[in-house]
Amino acid sequence: MKIDTGATAWMLAATALVLLMTPGLAFFYGGMTRAKSVLNMMMMSFGSIISVTILWVLYGHSIAFTDNGSSFINKFIGGFDALGLHDVATQVSEGLLPDQSDNIPTMVFSAFQLTFAIITVALISGAIADRAKFGAWIAFTVAWATLVYFPVAHWVWGTGWLNKLGIEDFAGGTVVHVNAGAAGLALAFVLGKRRGWPKEPMRPHNLPFVLLGVGLLWFGWFGFNAGSELAVDGTTGLAFMNTQIATAVAAGAWIVVEKIRDGHATTLGVASGAVAGLVAITPACGFVDPWAAIVLGAIAGTACAYAVGLKYKLGYDDSLDVVGVHLVGGAIGAISLGFLAAYPFLPDQHKGLFYGGGAHQLGLQALGPVVIGLYSFIMAWIIGKIIDVTIGFRLDEEDEATGVDITTHAESAYDLATAGGGGGATRTVLGGVTPEKKVEADA
Repeated sequence: MKIDTGATAWMLAATALVLLMTPGLAFFYGGMTRAKSVLNMMMMSFGSIISVTILWVLYGHSIAFTDNGSSFINKFIGGFDALGLHDVATQVSEGLLPDQSDNIPTMVFSAFQLTFAIITVALISGAIADRAKFGAWIAFTVAWATLVYFPVAHWVWGTGWLNKLGIEDFAGGTVVHVNAGAAGLALAFVLGKRRGWPKEPMRPHNLPFVLLGVGLLWFGWFGFNAGSELAVDGTTGLAFMNTQIATAVAAGAWIVVEKIRDGHATTLGVASGAVAGLVAITPACGFVDPWAAIVLGAIAGTACAYAVGLKYKLGYDDSLDVVGVHLVGGAIGAISLGFLAAYPFLPDQHKGLFYGGGAHQLGLQALGPVVIGLYSFIMAWIIGKIIDVTIGFRLDEEDEATGVDITTHAESAYDLATAGGGGGATRTVLGGVTPEKKVEADA
């Protein structure tokens, strides 16, 4: 087959959409933190773009999507034939067809997969908001992407052992969300609780930022899910529609839970519910019927709304609910295929129990989140501990109290100093610094 220019154009657009999700995540996470940490929270996402891009070019693509020639070793890690993307560039320049798709250039496929690696790493940062050293975070992104993300992508989407077993993950329920959620849980244990948590209220400082962020995520997720077909066909359209359905239903389910449980439906709730729906439909979007997307969205929105409260009962400080939304939502979506998989455009695939399939596929779909979750948790904990005992992972107590924005980046998100005379109201620079006096200009 020749390169399909229409599919290639769509994949370039989908790649840009997925890349936009990481700045969207920065707004989403930034709005959920306290005012004294918003810039640092956003910098953690942008820092992930920088570090993971470099790693992907040097060896990430090669580890994830090439073979190493050994039938045993290749089950766990790819080869090194595409270091620096040299061979990939050669394939494209010579017009050779890629291994992963027979209708788009390999370089386009690689760029698309790069954006997945970036946002997976960035997702982890939400679990350690307000208390991590920026340099330590960058060191973690390098080590975790190398030792966890690239090999896991090979296991599921390359020619690794889970792929050979027959696990299905259309766009990243296990590779992205379970993987990131488990790592976030590990780092929450390594760094410990924020000062004052859970006794002191640590409410989101900017809910409009949160809604802006979830809007960008929702928009970009159409590229994330529909783009994962790597073509323009019926499955692409199904993934696109299912993404919208599950997200809307999950957002509604979350605020229904809030209304029943707390008496109020909140903007934070509708944003969190939307993300839960996006996460849960990701592994299933190209494999289930639209009615199943409604069911999956309802389950994910409800389950994740309750799951985020586990941190208070179990005592781990997952600052921005990475565990409750991404780990739980990703596992729900992955396992759901064992029940709901219909494969409308792939009739020869193993169907879920509700479509007459057996228990074999259900077992595989449960195996993926368990294996990947445990591997990611253990490796993230080890990496985090090594960083902590060498360069230190957590901020000093005084810096944490003052705010990581001002102490690490020498910047503040908001200049709240009183402008002009009159009024006499006390204003501060950065939400965490609150001197009990008027500014001199008002004196």
